[in-house]
Amino acid sequence: MNERRFKSEPKEMNQMVFGIRAVIEAINSGKDIESLFLQRGLSGDLMSELKAALRGQDIPSQLVPVEKLNRITAKNHQGAIAFISPITYQKIENIIPDVYERGEVPLILILDGVTDVRNFGAIARTAECTGVHAIVVPKKGAAQINPDAVKTSAGALYKIPICRHDSLLQTMRFLKDSGLQIVSCTEKTDDLIYKPDYTAPTAIIMGAEDEGISFELIRNSDYLTKIPMAGEIASLNVSVSAGVILYEAVRQRIG
Repeated sequence: MNERRFKSEPKEMNQMVFGIRAVIEAINSGKDIESLFLQRGLSGDLMSELKAALRGQDIPSQLVPVEKLNRITAKNHQGAIAFISPITYQKIENIIPDVYERGEVPLILILDGVTDVRNFGAIARTAECTGVHAIVVPKKGAAQINPDAVKTSAGALYKIPICRHDSLLQTMRFLKDSGLQIVSCTEKTDDLIYKPDYTAPTAIIMGAEDEGISFELIRNSDYLTKIPMAGEIASLNVSVSAGVILYEAVRQRIG
């Protein structure tokens, strides 16, 4: 497996920007916004300008009560607080052609509903070590990339492309159209993780420990596989599970 050539320089660690004008400037300057909190029911010319700046942007935002904003900061936030991501998000539509052009076989990891930042960081560390070309997460319902995630990843989040998209189902369809097989790691099958041929272009889906992979993603997968269990607990942490299936892919690719 060839070494990936993508690198990203460390940036500010989830810098907080507050105040409507400051948030507008951060958006207009092209900053990658990790999350945006707006006061519910707020109006006015500046808020209209902020909403206009958000149109067409891939920025996760939430309308929240003013009490939540006040808990984040005691300073004059004017009803708007944004957190700048320490990484630059990529587009999977740009990653896949580049992988093929380098003569490599794509290996993509999709995380559906993994919200724990330490699990996410540990998964990113394993993914980087196993040669995963990119990690795909949903815009909503994904772990924030914050200092804890970066630290747990041992810096891997600066090295592996992270792609954030509105719809994982649409992303799956793009990957299938690009020649990738989709392998979902789920307990809802009798087939083990050793069945698929991971030497082919592959995207592996891991779900949240409590809810697993969403029905639509499972229904559109090419393979459903599970990790064999022998103990009484019969469950693994999602970061451990990701490591098990990714190293099966590595075993096949170097075998």
